[in-house]
Amino acid sequence: MKSFLAAIAFLTRLPVGTAVARDAADVARSAGWFPLAGIFLGIFYSLAAALFSGYLPAGVAAVLLIILDALATGALHFDGLADMADGFGGGKGREDILRIMREHSIGSYGGLALAAVVALKATAYAALLNRDDRVAALILTPAMGRWAMLLLAAALPYARTSESAIRYMGKRSLLGGSAVMLAALVAATSLRAWIAMGAVAAITGVFGLWCRRRIGGITGDTLGANLELCESAALLTFLWTGHLK
Repeated sequence: MKSFLAAIAFLTRLPVGTAVARDAADVARSAGWFPLAGIFLGIFYSLAAALFSGYLPAGVAAVLLIILDALATGALHFDGLADMADGFGGGKGREDILRIMREHSIGSYGGLALAAVVALKATAYAALLNRDDRVAALILTPAMGRWAMLLLAAALPYARTSESAIRYMGKRSLLGGSAVMLAALVAATSLRAWIAMGAVAAITGVFGLWCRRRIGGITGDTLGANLELCESAALLTFLWTGHLK
């Protein structure tokens, strides 16, 4: 239970109590629960969507879901996306990219990346909210994005010399998280969910190769960026395959 709460504490801003350890080693030990934390968030978002859909237009409800996600996670992954876009877009070499990603200000690449992803996700949510089969997409998408973090952390080294929980995540965390995802996919009984999972794995593979080439590994910012890209890809896949069960 403590490991799951540590995962919640690391990935969200939800209150879990002061007794939960949050140092790098404890967070790494909790990483296998990241997809379950995503499912927990997805259920929260699904309940909110059910409430919004009864009283608000789908477009307004979709924007509120984006805001709710940002509040629940502290916009942690949006921040990673903006930092990564600025670094990879403006950096000339490995050290330059890592330096730019450390800066707190958001540049033109970061601003454009944020605007594009927020617009894409909001539009996708609006389309999904008009469908009766939206629950699986809303619940599983956050879990898939967090599983993708484990895949990158197991496959690539940490690119910085500083201490980070990412350094201690490995194949054991990926195995645990994959077991959670497998159980969730089986329970969902949805072919669309399996296809979305395949899209997430493909996006993560290509993104990981890009990170390897540019900075020699991953950072917290690249994990956050990949999560946002994978969630967007999952939502689009659920829409694209809407004719399937």
